[in-house]
Parts: sequence; C-alpha cells; structure tokens
Amino acid sequence: MGGNQTWITEVSLLGFQVSPALELFLFGLFCLFYTLTLLGNGVILGLICLDSRLHTPMYFFLSHLAIVDMSYASNNVPKMLANLVNLKRTISFVPCIMQTFLYLAFAHIECLILVAMSYDRFVAICHPLHYTVIMNWRICTVLASTSWVFSFLLALVHVVLILRLPFCGPLEINHFFCEILSVLKLACADTRLNQVVIFAACVFILVGPLCLVLVSYSHILFAILRIQSGEGRRKAFSTCSSHLCVVGLFFGSAIVMYRVLKSRHPEEQQKILSLFYSLFNPLLNPLIYSLRNTEVKGALRRALHKQRHM
Repeated sequence: MGGNQTWITEVSLLGFQVSPALELFLFGLFCLFYTLTLLGNGVILGLICLDSRLHTPMYFFLSHLAIVDMSYASNNVPKMLANLVNLKRTISFVPCIMQTFLYLAFAHIECLILVAMSYDRFVAICHPLHYTVIMNWRICTVLASTSWVFSFLLALVHVVLILRLPFCGPLEINHFFCEILSVLKLACADTRLNQVVIFAACVFILVGPLCLVLVSYSHILFAILRIQSGEGRRKAFSTCSSHLCVVGLFFGSAIVMYRVLKSRHPEEQQKILSLFYSLFNPLLNPLIYSLRNTEVKGALRRALHKQRHM
C-alpha cells in the first residue's frame, strides 16, 4: 500500500455531538468534576503519605489507586475539555496512540490493584494472626510493582499490534479520546488479530481478577458470619465495605460496557461508559473511602487540627 495509506498525521475526535450551548455547560461541569477528582485523590494520597497511622498495606494499595485514578483522568479529560471549546478537534496520530497506550495501561493497573486490595482484606479477616507475616512490605511492593510492569507491557502489546496496521481513514474517531476499538476502525486491513488479543486480555485482566475478588469475598463473608459478637462483625464488614463499593463500580461498569458492545448503537453508549471510567469513577473512589472509612476521616481531622495550630 502507498505511504499515504500506511501512516496518518492526525485524526479528528468527534466527541459529544451536541449544541454549542450544551457543550459550554458540559465543559463547566466536567471541568468541575475533573478538579474535584484531582483534589479528592490528592487529599487521599497526601493523608496516606503524611499520617503514620495509615502506613499499612491497605493504604499502601489505596495510594496506588489514587495515583492511577488521577493519571487515568488526566490522560483523557484535558483533551476532551479542550475539544468542547475548540472548533478544531484534531489530535496528532502519535499523541493519539500514546493516549490509547496510557488508557489501557492505567485501566489494567486499577484492575490488578483492586485484586491486591481484596487479597489484603482476605488475609486481614481470614488470617488475622498471620497478617503481618503474609502482607509484609516486600510482598506489598512486589504486588504493586508487578501490577504496574505487567499492565504497561500488556498495553504495549496492544499498541505494537495497532502500529503494524495500515491506516487509510476515515480520519475521524467517533469518541472523545483515542479508545482502542475506535482507533481500529481507522485501519484498512484485517484487525481480527487485534480483536482476538483484546478479547483474551479482557478475559485475563477482567474475568480472572473478578473471579479472584469473588472468591476472596466469599471467604471473607463466611469468616464474618463466624464472628460471634455483633460489634466484631460490624468492624470486620466496615473494613471491606469501601473496597467492595469501588470493586462493584469498576467491574460493574466493565460488564455493562461488554453488553453495550453487542447493542445496536454501541458508540454513543460507549462514550457515556468511558466517561464514567475516566471521570466519575476516579471522582467517586476518594469519596467512598473518605465517607465510609473511619481511619481516613480520623487522619483528615488530625491534619486539619494540626493545620489550625500551626
């Protein structure tokens, strides 16, 4: 194929095809949500770093989740905000591929970090006497590092498979960022290998971890039910409820997105779900952990009390 078919310089992001007045409203709304996302996750991360009482495996993984959420939102949302107020909504092909790479990597990392957090809760409740031995800092560091390295390598595989394809248009992506399935529609060659790898990765990175989380929480539930005192049950459940809410949001959205792909109008619905992953999920995570977690609320009170007396 000719050189002009194998490489393109830029593509247009169609984004949300709404009226100009609604675009301005969405810009203000999403800008507010993005600011709150960075602020909420930044506060969580700051509290974990500054408060020695939060220097535990659970909050070590939570700090990674906060970093991933801020990174995930920052990868997609700023370009979306710029396109809402600009008439020219193009993105160069190299930044587009980079956006796809980072979007995949951060999504994979969040999934694996959630699995590590569920394992931490499993050990804390089902094997409390051995918790400090099993969840030592070396194990925690290995789990977190492995999640980051493996996720970036898997995302790199997707990008390499995309770059082998010739692209000949149309030079428009019906999305607000360079989502991988939307990018593949630009290719003028067979993309079945890419789709098979995406499906295999989804099974490995979503279905597998979801099964591990369900197994962990089934053991946790049986362990909680065996606790005799009501206060003990309440305390045990409170340590898991925040994480369970976040897991439900993440994997629930993934299941809904899979069903949307099989619907008649998947692209518009996919935009909404991608927006949930990019903006609402990272915004809700720190709210869930701050509102439902007494240790985080206590750390925030101590930080504010210390600030007043400085």
